[in-house]
Amino acid sequence: MQKVAPVDPQEIAIAILGWLANEADMLGRFLALSGVAPVDLRAHMADAGFQAGLLDFVMQDEPSLMAFCEASGFAPEAVATAWNRLSGPGLASGEY
Repeated sequence: MQKVAPVDPQEIAIAILGWLANEADMLGRFLALSGVAPVDLRAHMADAGFQAGLLDFVMQDEPSLMAFCEASGFAPEAVATAWNRLSGPGLASGEY
């Protein structure tokens, strides 16, 4: 059963990092894109920008989003809501 109630974006970001830890290829891709060294992951988790980056990473690829949701029990809508809260309005929102 998927979690659809409002969830703290930080909780979802932590869940994404935990999921990535079990997906070596995906974790390697995230690390390469973010420029973060594996030993620095824990220190970066307190940074809202890093958390937004984790959410960006899964939201930019629907198969990754769906795999994360399947593994974690979060609904895609909950991830999208958390992503919007951490990333702020985008160009498509009409808010600049």
